[in-house]
Amino acid sequence: MEWAEIFSEGRTAAFILLFTRFSALFMAVPIFSHANIPMSLKAAMAFFFTIVFYSSLPPLHIPLDAMTLTVAILGEMLFGLTVGIILQLAYHVITFAGGQISFMMGFTLASAIDPQSGVSMPIIGQFLALVALMILLALDLHHWIILFASESLSTVPLGGFMVTPELFKFIIHGMVNMFVVGFMIAFPITALSMLADVIFGMLMKTMPQFNLLVIGMPIKIGVAFLVLMATLSATMLIVNSQMQNAFHILEKLF
Repeated sequence: MEWAEIFSEGRTAAFILLFTRFSALFMAVPIFSHANIPMSLKAAMAFFFTIVFYSSLPPLHIPLDAMTLTVAILGEMLFGLTVGIILQLAYHVITFAGGQISFMMGFTLASAIDPQSGVSMPIIGQFLALVALMILLALDLHHWIILFASESLSTVPLGGFMVTPELFKFIIHGMVNMFVVGFMIAFPITALSMLADVIFGMLMKTMPQFNLLVIGMPIKIGVAFLVLMATLSATMLIVNSQMQNAFHILEKLF
């Protein structure tokens, strides 16, 4: 490829659009959007992958005027945001379940800063989110994202992303799925906690000297931890299944 062709208007616009796509992806998708990753490193990764995939780019089929390029850049940003929302909804199933479990265990006030999102969340939810993140790293989720970005260049040309009603349908379905699956994950501990509350209420009626805060809460927390350890492997399998379903949805959409 000659230097004049490399620095032509079409190739320069394609480089900018490709860099925008990778930047938006790394700002929105799990793992790469981790709050502890410096912004400069995210920008460097986006620039590196732009150079890697630049030579395999198909030619642009859009006008090279200012208005069209501005709309195309906004479309690439929206593309990365859409992919990030779909994957984040699948990943945050476990954080939603962790919040419910923390509430039932009485750990709502025991919160810490989540390194993934940078916001405060219950400590049980943070623990489950970190375990899920390690499992997804072991399953090469970051490689899945790079492969998807590579394949999207042929299925969704640069500057060709369009918002469709089907896209909104899948996002709404993902939000509903996050609540449903999150409740399913937290259900064993929720059910046992409610059963323990009923038993403790009966004991307090029959034995008024029974101190619920001194005796009941440690028992309730201990039972919840036992159930959490017993169901942890199944919970991680559910998270893995949710991420695979999210990538299947991305294959259908793009």
